[in-house]
Amino acid sequence: MPEGDILERPRLDPEKFRDPARTVGGGPRASVALTALKTLWFNTGSLCNITCRNCYMDSSPSNDRLVYLRRDEAADFLRQIAARGYPVEEIGLTGGEPFMNPDIIAIMGDALSRGFRVLVLTNGMKPLWHKRTAMKALIAAHGDALAFRVSIDHHTREGHEAVRGANTWDAMARTLAWLIDAGANLAVAGRTVWGESESESRAGYGALFKTLDLPLDAGNPSHLVLFPEMDDTLDVPEITTACWSILGVRPDAQMCASSRMVVRRKGDAAPTVVPCTLLPYDRRFDLGPSLDAAEAYGPVALNHPHCARFCVLGGASCSV
Repeated sequence: MPEGDILERPRLDPEKFRDPARTVGGGPRASVALTALKTLWFNTGSLCNITCRNCYMDSSPSNDRLVYLRRDEAADFLRQIAARGYPVEEIGLTGGEPFMNPDIIAIMGDALSRGFRVLVLTNGMKPLWHKRTAMKALIAAHGDALAFRVSIDHHTREGHEAVRGANTWDAMARTLAWLIDAGANLAVAGRTVWGESESESRAGYGALFKTLDLPLDAGNPSHLVLFPEMDDTLDVPEITTACWSILGVRPDAQMCASSRMVVRRKGDAAPTVVPCTLLPYDRRFDLGPSLDAAEAYGPVALNHPHCARFCVLGGASCSV
């Protein structure tokens, strides 16, 4: 994993991303209004079976700052969707590693039985492998409505294990082979920290998909998502209202225009709603305890480095 470029890049000005109304230069900070709630994410908990380098969630076997979301808590938000007629199409499940959550199978089944598409972000290792019998039944019952996005941080074993740790490649590859045999709707997520062009990365993943016999097109962004690196200690421009026209980017194309995420923080009595998958810990972005409260909150100020680096400048989204 190349470090030289990262070490040479300037660090973030500590005065940036402090005022929700104004940037450090005095310009009006951009914000994004919810146009239609299409994707609701459940963070199933911050615990993970491995510790990756530069995980934006700081997930690890010891990080329980986000506790396991329970089935009844997730079901309450599914009921809220139905009660208010929110146009949600997709339920996303992320972590941590979602398959460490004891209620994950039930949460998935509840969402699928209500007619939602379900997207699960996973490292594809032992936690999923140990639940493969239940997974096979869900795949058989719901087909492509249940999708798995497996993290492969680089198209080489060496690169992947530089991020995920030794002996992580084979477990992931074994699970991928099982998912294919089970007929799962499958996609892959990679990272762009390697100093490669997008075409070089996609070519590398294309070769890997052939080697692993994956029925995926590395040139298709829905089959292979390449995420920009998210290091909130590195400098990045703040986004003003003028940036929309300067960059040719639309506010309604940002992730927080169509998605929200439910988290349950350790010590809190109940879950809360945050704008997106990238901001689970920062209480400045708490939108309230319900979908109604989150809608009433109003536009979300782009007051975090991830807003600029990942979404506006990176053009990325965690949804399909």
